[in-house]
Amino acid sequence: MLEADLLLKLMQSRRDVRGNSFLDKRIEKEKLEMILKAGISAPSVGYSQPWKFIVIDNERVKNEIHENFAIENEKAKQIFEKSELYKNLKLEGIKEAPLNIAVLYEDSNEDILGMTSMSSMGEYSVVCAVENMWLMARSLNIGLGWVSILDEQKILKSIKAPKNHKLIAYLCLGYVDGFKDEPELKTLRWKEEKKLNECVEYIC
Repeated sequence: MLEADLLLKLMQSRRDVRGNSFLDKRIEKEKLEMILKAGISAPSVGYSQPWKFIVIDNERVKNEIHENFAIENEKAKQIFEKSELYKNLKLEGIKEAPLNIAVLYEDSNEDILGMTSMSSMGEYSVVCAVENMWLMARSLNIGLGWVSILDEQKILKSIKAPKNHKLIAYLCLGYVDGFKDEPELKTLRWKEEKKLNECVEYIC
């Protein structure tokens, strides 16, 4: 069970990394390729492989994306206006991370096996790719943060994405000064951690 225990430990030590943790250190080409290969090794509905990865190493584009975040974050502050905690959270690392990766879903005009009843399965396949990338990055001691406080259409325009693509994830990637022992929002008590028995039901 050694390999299974190691895999579970890796999953449990995965963290969503923020900008105040990233180091000014380049990611080796071979390690970036390992992370991307992990992404394309994910399962996909009907073997559709509907993912596309845009690796961003351009300060102008990163600054444009950060401005997008700043606008959307101001809107979010209004929603969570009663929470002093939200105002102090660092929720991205767009400019601090050496690399950003936009993970896209490529919509198809063809009928896809497995999507005739549940049309969102293709997008869920891309989410599986993101999780693979996250775990591979963690195994290499490279931090990854997922930024979701963004205007999708503006992002697609900023990265000049094809019209038939949707943004699934915007990732910040880079070496970090360390990984927290537990998720930051758990430590700050934003939400209480659910126990296994709260999440599982059996039909016998």
